Amino acid sequence: MASILPADPTLDEIRAALAPLIAAGAAFDGFGTAALEDAAGRLRIDADVARLAFPGGGRDMVDAWFADIDAAMAERCPAEKLAELKIRQRILTLVETRIDLLANSRESLRRALALLALPTNAPHAAKLGWRAADLMWRLAGDTATDYNHYSKRAILGTVYASTMAVFLNDESENFADTRAFLARRIDAVMRFESWKHRRASRSIERPSLARFIGRLRYPGR
Repeated sequence: MASILPADPTLDEIRAALAPLIAAGAAFDGFGTAALEDAAGRLRIDADVARLAFPGGGRDMVDAWFADIDAAMAERCPAEKLAELKIRQRILTLVETRIDLLANSRESLRRALALLALPTNAPHAAKLGWRAADLMWRLAGDTATDYNHYSKRAILGTVYASTMAVFLNDESENFADTRAFLARRIDAVMRFESWKHRRASRSIERPSLARFIGRLRYPGR
């Protein structure tokens, strides 16, 4: 989803415009100087200025590309469209939308994940995974602010990462094997969330000896 540059673009605007073009070149050259300079040349941006937009090098290029995927996913899945679906289908739709967006960029994704797998990039990889999961849950309508906010994102991040691992090597038609794998994983997550909800409900209703004694001692409370 390439951005259209204004006459006097900021570095953020340059970064957003270059990101998908760099990703396209990364399939052949990796997320490095060659892909950056080629993308800059296409948009007639000075190579030195383009480098300023990615001070962290390849890691920042991957970051910008993933942000572009996030934005494209949000555009394809507006709130009014997702509101018509049950929560399971919302999450499934969002992840499948990412699969569709990445369908022609698997080699670029492979190189991006290899770069993020480097030990020095591990914290950044975790940040990007969390960002994607957080956006998907927010688009799905999640408003949790307690520990569920964190557990939902951690679980979805794991589901998404494992789905991408299958996706990278999936040769089935329209990635049917990946979609089936994703559906099974999301079903498991939904069963777990249901179990948590039932457990929480039972714990609230369970008689408490301490509460009973407290009421005997302080009947007005």
